[in-house]
Amino acid sequence: MPVTTLSVWRVPPVAVPRAMWAVAVNRARLRRTPGVKFAKVLGTGRGRRFGPTSADLTRWAALTVSDEPPDLKTGPTIATCTITLGPIASRGTWSKQAPFQNERNSKGNVLVLTRARLRARRLPVFWRANAPVARILEDQEGLLAAFGFGEAPLGFQGTVSIWRNAADVTRFAYRQPEHAAVVERTPHERWYAEELFARFHVLDIEGDREVIGWTEAP
Repeated sequence: MPVTTLSVWRVPPVAVPRAMWAVAVNRARLRRTPGVKFAKVLGTGRGRRFGPTSADLTRWAALTVSDEPPDLKTGPTIATCTITLGPIASRGTWSKQAPFQNERNSKGNVLVLTRARLRARRLPVFWRANAPVARILEDQEGLLAAFGFGEAPLGFQGTVSIWRNAADVTRFAYRQPEHAAVVERTPHERWYAEELFARFHVLDIEGDREVIGWTEAP
């Protein structure tokens, strides 16, 4: 089965220009690498913040689906963290692809990935609706790590969150009033031109977990 890997790395501020160059090189190189079935190199938000104004130019990420984890040219990193994932469930598409093959439903930590290409005319409404969710996320029971990511400054947004178990994910997604309200509004508001929601079992985490903002769950 293909291996799904999320790699996150941090560079020193002085190396940001080199890191941005490395990101551009990786995007083109990964598309040509044999065995790589899907690859996205991503910018991330500061801390657990989400949105187009929260970019952290010292932290970058790459999500790949490949026969084996590819060699990323990350530049002068000061910390890295690599998460190996087993897809549990996925719906929607990313760049018109459905990259994740659902293969397991195991116990343990769960990573949730959301990604959307937002409709330009719906951007202000979308961010206003999601602001309460971002504010309450920090204190959610079972949350281990979270960060936002983007493929472009505007319109291409996503989130990564890691939870203690599937029950914690369900509690937040469907029983937390702020998040449940956004879920209910989504089909009516037509925020997304394209969307993907996926859950993964965390098979392994290697490296410095501080890079992904890991904390002990309450």
